[in-house]
Amino acid sequence: MSAAVVRRAPAEPVDARAVAAAREALTGAAPLVQCITNSVVQTITANALLAAGAAPAMVDNPHEAAAFAAVASAVLVNVGTPTDDTARAMRLAAAAAAQHGTPWVLDPVAVGALGFRTRLAGELLEHRPAVVRGNASEVLALAGAGGGGREVDSTAAREDAAEAAGALGMSTGAAVAVPGDVDVVTDGTRTVRVSGGDPLLTRTTGAGCALGAVSAATTAAVVLPLLAAVAAHVHVGLAAEVAAEVCGGPGSFAIAWLDALDAVGPDAVRAGARLA
Repeated sequence: MSAAVVRRAPAEPVDARAVAAAREALTGAAPLVQCITNSVVQTITANALLAAGAAPAMVDNPHEAAAFAAVASAVLVNVGTPTDDTARAMRLAAAAAAQHGTPWVLDPVAVGALGFRTRLAGELLEHRPAVVRGNASEVLALAGAGGGGREVDSTAAREDAAEAAGALGMSTGAAVAVPGDVDVVTDGTRTVRVSGGDPLLTRTTGAGCALGAVSAATTAAVVLPLLAAVAAHVHVGLAAEVAAEVCGGPGSFAIAWLDALDAVGPDAVRAGARLA
C-alpha cells in the first residue's frame, strides 16, 4: 500500500487536521479508480477524478470488471442507468473488491423508486462497501425504512434518514453519507456534519455522482471510511464555493468547479472545513 495512506484508528478525531491530511494523502497516492457508473455522468466523473488527483478507469464490461476491481485502488458502483450487462459487471466488481480488499463505494441512485435497481443495490450491499452515498430517500430505502425517492431527488428530510443511515452503517460497516445543505456522514458509531458547498452543485449534471467517485478515490488513501467520506465532502464543497465566486452560471460553474477541485489543497481544506 502507498506510503501516503493515512492510517488512523477509529477512535481518532475526524477534524479539520485529519481531513487536510486525507486531502494530502489522496494527492500522494494518485489512486486508480474503477468507475462502473451512470452513462449520463461518465465525462464529468472522469474529469473530477483527474482534477482531484486520481486516475479514472471506466471499466464496466462484465468480462473485465472483476479482474480490474482486483487490481484497482478503489471502485465506484453507481446504479444510475443500469443495464443487464452493467448490473452483472457491478455484481462481479463488488464481489472481487470484497475478496481482494479493494475499497468500494455504492451510489444507490433512485433506489427505492424502481424495483430492478433496488434489488440490485440490496445484493451489492452484501459485499460491504466502504462508503454508501445517497440522498435521504435512497438511504431510507436501502435501510428498509422507506419507499425511496422520486427519480434522483430526495422526498425525505435528510434528518429523517440520519437514524436509518446509522443503522445501515452499523450493519454493513460502511460510512453512509447523506448530502444536503448540511451533509450528514455516519458509520453508526459517530456522526459528522459537513457544512458548505453551493446550490449550483445541484444544477450541475453529475456533480453528486462525481462526489461518489471522489469518495472512492479518498478511500484508497485513507484507512477509515468515515474520514474518507467526510474529506471528500469537504473537498467537493469547498471547490464549489470557490467556483461559485467566479462563475457566471451553471455552465461556467462546472468548468470552474473542476479547476477548483485541483486547486483546493490541504491548507485550504484545513482552513475551510466546517465540521460538527
